[in-house]
Amino acid sequence: MARPPTTERWPASNGLASIEEAVGAFSLLRDFFEGAIIVDADTHITWMDARYRELLKLNPSFDPIGLPVEDVIPHSLLRRVVETGRPILLDIMNFNERQFVVCRIPLKDASGAVEGAIGFVFYDNVDYLAPILDKFETLHKQLTRAQAALTRERQTKYSLSSFVGQSEAVRELKAMVRRFALRDGAALILGETGTGKELLAHAIHQQSDRADGPFVAVNIAAVPEALLEAEFFGVAPGAYTGADKKPRKGKFELAHDGTLFLDEIGDMPPAIQAKFLRVLQEGEVEALGSNTVKKIDVRIIAATSQDLEAKVADKSFRADLYYRIAVLTVHVPPLRDRREDIALICEVLLEQTMRAADERGWVITPEAVALLQNHDWPGNVRELRNVLERAAALAPSEVLDGAVISRAMPPGAARSMSTSTSGQALAHTIADTERQAIIDALATTGGQKSAAALRLGVSRSQFYEKLKRYNIDI
Repeated sequence: MARPPTTERWPASNGLASIEEAVGAFSLLRDFFEGAIIVDADTHITWMDARYRELLKLNPSFDPIGLPVEDVIPHSLLRRVVETGRPILLDIMNFNERQFVVCRIPLKDASGAVEGAIGFVFYDNVDYLAPILDKFETLHKQLTRAQAALTRERQTKYSLSSFVGQSEAVRELKAMVRRFALRDGAALILGETGTGKELLAHAIHQQSDRADGPFVAVNIAAVPEALLEAEFFGVAPGAYTGADKKPRKGKFELAHDGTLFLDEIGDMPPAIQAKFLRVLQEGEVEALGSNTVKKIDVRIIAATSQDLEAKVADKSFRADLYYRIAVLTVHVPPLRDRREDIALICEVLLEQTMRAADERGWVITPEAVALLQNHDWPGNVRELRNVLERAAALAPSEVLDGAVISRAMPPGAARSMSTSTSGQALAHTIADTERQAIIDALATTGGQKSAAALRLGVSRSQFYEKLKRYNIDI
């Protein structure tokens, strides 16, 4: 075993008066390690076991004493141990194409000051640890998958392009969403059930400065009232009988630096409203059973299909909370107010509808689209999706025609569609008659628009509007 100069002193707190005695102690443990090394407070090598030299395949004439440890062992972490004063009890260290199982321990004097560190090589072949490494690798893969899944869940699933439509109402809605996304105030999305409120919440988050942060969604109507406080604010260990021994973060803390989406906020119980308002005002949250207050930075986006102003009037919803969350308000139009978007929405929804392997894709006929446009859609896009999925299940082929759509419609819808269809037929007849009258008037007056308008008994502005409406070019 190599012997260092006798002038080197061993740290007094270890009970060894000199390096010579340390080496003697090592001889008692040599069956438990394959090599050892000692560095001083500057991480210069002060001693190296002969077996360690052999493991590293150092030239016998090479003297490592006094050199920085990284000059001899590039991947050594003894410097970290000296700087932090913390041991690294088990690690795998690379050396050239080999791997060593090592242990590193700081050496301290009587006052606790770090004077150096000692490193042991337990094995020069990691195959000894194969069972442990296999288990570690399995656990690491499971953790990686769980973290990836959690990250996906806390990211936005939709963008603004996911909100389908080309009508004027949709264009105005998207423009408003883009403007609101640039601001950081709380937003309230109002609309009937099935109109796509959560989709727009995702879109606001995705286009905001918080896009890299988490997006955490809570459906208040789906959480029992007794659990809402714990759901939002978290739970300290042992806060109540049956509570976890580890702290559980609430939704506010999980959404820190991101967005917290509150669906169906109109169902929030009054008792929670007061605590919720305080969190929004103070920007801090305190877990159940804890005396620790944590600062949070969260943007609130709320949504509801209820009339919150009416709930404020009957005092079932706090007015101060309403004004806090309704800084930016978005009204989502129902599907019946944008019937011209139904054909495009059908195309997108049918792309997402399952079909047989031998079918190229669903085809919906103009007749079927016309029937869908005549329905009022109280369930909006969600109801439309259900009807299309039902029609796909009933259809004998990939073609969805009027007959299939009629069978897939909810009970009672056929009668209303029949009435609407009759009314629509009358409207088409009137429009066709008016268009032909304009064409005849223009023909009679030789294309003179003012004379044609006078002949029809309408103003010039009305006449020009009708030309545009009926796409009549002169």
